[in-house]
Amino acid sequence: MTLGTGPGGPLEVLVVDDDVRVARVNAAYVGKVAGFRVAGQAHTAAEALAFLEEDVQGARVDLVLLDHYLPDETGLSLVRRLRQLGHHTDIIMVTAARDIATVQAAMRHGALQYLVKPFTFAGLRAKLEGYAALRRALEGDGEAGQDQVDRIFGALGGASAGPAELPKGHSALTADLVREVLRGAEGPLSAQEVAERSSLSRQTAQRYLKLLERTGRVRLSLKYGETGRPEHRYDWV
Repeated sequence: MTLGTGPGGPLEVLVVDDDVRVARVNAAYVGKVAGFRVAGQAHTAAEALAFLEEDVQGARVDLVLLDHYLPDETGLSLVRRLRQLGHHTDIIMVTAARDIATVQAAMRHGALQYLVKPFTFAGLRAKLEGYAALRRALEGDGEAGQDQVDRIFGALGGASAGPAELPKGHSALTADLVREVLRGAEGPLSAQEVAERSSLSRQTAQRYLKLLERTGRVRLSLKYGETGRPEHRYDWV
């Protein structure tokens, strides 16, 4: 794991794809996710390695979005070389390669996530937000208790259930609306408060909150009032 940017600074991303147009689209996607900035683009393994070694324009790369099918060598071969050279930049594979052997090799060589093409903006955003959550979970020194260890190992896993993978009958736009309400809140909200801020019915807000809570994107807490019946409150993880 890399050390990260300074406090409040964006995470710098190198986009590596042999198709110039795809690289541009992926870079545009990255630029739309809060907390991330595109450090550069590369279209071959050699260009990516040169970028990382020369630290082009002083941009220190936190994360590489790496295609597997590159013209001069495979993405996994590049990952192996980077590790041998002492580069510990984090890797998310972004590729059309979906055979189990490649996925397994990516895991063994330290890729944090694996996103199969074609994908939507929501799908990539979920991976990036999971990565940002992992970085936050790893902040600080000292020893980690079991709760923190669980958060660290669950940060990326929870990202796999983004709006792009909602069950049938659920709307990605509605999920995004609930997500934005929670992310913009100063603290946990009740289902009624989410409904009011999103102009949804309470029933709809409750349904999406429960879904996001089951997939690990939302944290549920209980607030006890004078009546003794706890109120369910939700905040974005």
